[in-house]
Amino acid sequence: MYVTTTNDLPGFRVTRHIGLVRGVTVRSRNAISDAIGGVQSMLGGRVGAYVKLAEAGRQEAFDELVKHAEAHGANAIIAVRYDATEIMPGVTEVLCYGTGVIVEPV
Repeated sequence: MYVTTTNDLPGFRVTRHIGLVRGVTVRSRNAISDAIGGVQSMLGGRVGAYVKLAEAGRQEAFDELVKHAEAHGANAIIAVRYDATEIMPGVTEVLCYGTGVIVEPV
């Protein structure tokens, strides 16, 4: 699966647009990451516990995006974007979306 944030894929041409594809996950913090993150935030700088949690959410949403595109017959995804929304304190939705397409080499 080719995936890009641009609107085209250099070296390929789009032969068919599948349409919107997306992957979504909802993640929550836990007591351990809150405790570690709280200590790290008091010390200042990078809060590694929350970075790890954020990256896990992004990766999960990305993996779901690829599955959704494959299920619809796409072999590439263009114009990929991420969005995140706090549903309630400590619970965040992460959305990864783009346009599923079929490409072939130029």
